[in-house]
Amino acid sequence: MIEIRLPDGSIMEFEKGVTVKEIAGKIAKSLEKNAVGAVFNGELIDTLTPIKVSGDVKILTAKDEDSLHILRHSASHVLAKAVKRIYGEDSVKLAIGPSTSEGFYYDFDIPESISEEDLGKIEEEMSKIIKAKEPFKREVVSREKALELFKNEPYKLELISELSDDAEITIYWLGDDFYDLCRGPHVEHAGMIKAFKLLSVAGAYWRGDSRNRMLQRIYGTAFWKKSQLDEYLHRLEEAKKRDHRILGKQLDLFSIHEEAGPGLVFWHPNGAILRQTIENWAEEEHRKRGYERVYTPHLMKAELWKTSGHYDFYKENMFFVPVVEHDEDEKLGNEEIPLTPEEIKRANWYAVKPMNCPAHILIYKSQPRSYRDLPIRYFEFGTVYRYEKSGSLHGLLRVRGFTQDDGHIFCRPEQLKEEIQSVLDYVMDLLSTFKLDYVINIGTKPEKYIGTDEQWEHATNSLIEALKERGFDYNIVEGDGAFYGPKIDIAVLDAIGRKWDGPTIQVDFNLPERFDVHYVDRDGEKKRPVLVHRAIMGSVERFIGLLIEHYAGLFPLWLAPVQAVIIPISDKYMNYADEVYRKLKEAGIRVKLDDESGKVGFKIRKAEVHKIPYMLIVGQKEQESRTVSVRSKKEGDVGSMPLDKLVDKLKFEIENKI
Repeated sequence: MIEIRLPDGSIMEFEKGVTVKEIAGKIAKSLEKNAVGAVFNGELIDTLTPIKVSGDVKILTAKDEDSLHILRHSASHVLAKAVKRIYGEDSVKLAIGPSTSEGFYYDFDIPESISEEDLGKIEEEMSKIIKAKEPFKREVVSREKALELFKNEPYKLELISELSDDAEITIYWLGDDFYDLCRGPHVEHAGMIKAFKLLSVAGAYWRGDSRNRMLQRIYGTAFWKKSQLDEYLHRLEEAKKRDHRILGKQLDLFSIHEEAGPGLVFWHPNGAILRQTIENWAEEEHRKRGYERVYTPHLMKAELWKTSGHYDFYKENMFFVPVVEHDEDEKLGNEEIPLTPEEIKRANWYAVKPMNCPAHILIYKSQPRSYRDLPIRYFEFGTVYRYEKSGSLHGLLRVRGFTQDDGHIFCRPEQLKEEIQSVLDYVMDLLSTFKLDYVINIGTKPEKYIGTDEQWEHATNSLIEALKERGFDYNIVEGDGAFYGPKIDIAVLDAIGRKWDGPTIQVDFNLPERFDVHYVDRDGEKKRPVLVHRAIMGSVERFIGLLIEHYAGLFPLWLAPVQAVIIPISDKYMNYADEVYRKLKEAGIRVKLDDESGKVGFKIRKAEVHKIPYMLIVGQKEQESRTVSVRSKKEGDVGSMPLDKLVDKLKFEIENKI
């Protein structure tokens, strides 16, 4: 017999090999009917998998979010079977097909190219399998049988070869003529997949390695109800309209050039105005909160990163360059090879900085510190560089070079909680200013870490207490801390409910020790300060990408690169238009005068495309009455307005960040 503990703490006894379906039936017939899987000892299982040991069980129905992984994983197998049917059993080689937070995908090695126009016929074949309610069946097989079953599937053979000798190998059948190497779980039969949609086709390297073969990846999603699928598809359409890469080009904000290097952002004049406006706001907020601005080098010796621990824990994400000290008249290498092998041997290796924290620590260490000096708060708009695989780069959201509004606080242990709360107050002001919602997570000790368990416990408790005293709700995410300390991560929610990486607060007892950082306490003894790493926006690039999509390119007036455009009805009124232009310019309004020849309708459409908040139309009536005709992108036709009143209106909106 085995013991099954339910979420309410009650314990039931069953014979070894009991299934979730049978457990549900003992609890309630309605639960037996609606069960789609379970979480057993922290792992997802399906309703028909035999349970052979005692443990904790949470039975899942379609109302539980975890159940979507079971549904979507099952849909990926239906997709694989449909592709095999259409393109030929022997021609199609299967790779992997997991569920994701948004849906599922499957990677295929197929001789012919699949286009998005082909997705319809694949969906039709999937619908036939679903309509037939083909059952899923789990089978445990020996290694020998697995190798025989998948002898013509090279990617499956590679996966099998990497399993340990004592690993349990399972396959899942879908109907009588399709099977796949899989740990599961799956729904009982394909007919339970009520609402699905194939979304796109993309290339994907086997195991994400560009040295491997390029496969064809088909993305899809699935939900328990059609209404949920329809809502998701609507959000996707809305997201397309908000794509910051498309709007970035439309609004002339930024560009990325392969000839300069992937993942490196070029800010155009409009984008530079937007960025500088945000940075000016952040600069003033830092100053009000007692931070001191610093600047640090982009390039520092590799040894520094060994001291910090980044070399051991992060080197695969860092860029390294050899630097040779030489006399002015010494020639280095030649045109083809910048450095010869001999020169490389005597080179000093430098790293392009992926973080700013070691540099801020060196500034702290540049002179003796007393307990009276603490807390010391440094910040900089520090540009850092991290190696990201080219396939993962995505506009402003995933880049190789980006700027952080990075700050580090050196404080005494008794000041720690107050400093965390001060950072939280700053974060809440940021989110309020930019009209953003949020979710707070605490990341705890990861598998690879530095420091003692006692230090980690102290740091984690400090974060929790700070949040509790401020009355914030939060989630614990086990193992999600940085290698040097636990952290608060604040996920920002945009206008259509998507989550974005945002502000972060990290407590670090380790780097002060590695760099031998100290202060002299009131008793004359040297003590270690606590180091708080914090970024309010995080990556400035990612934050601006978020704002572009959040506002769909229509920024509030204080952020808009061009706040107003003056459109004269004809050249006859150009002198008055120029007078209006100079008046707004003197008032500090970012204004443009559209003095190009062309019809008014064309100029209005151009201003609409560029999402300029205000269009100011001037003609004979406006010239005679010394007014302007105001069209607001948000309010529509505002009507005629005296120039002074217009200036007051715009300045009020800008100053109050409306």
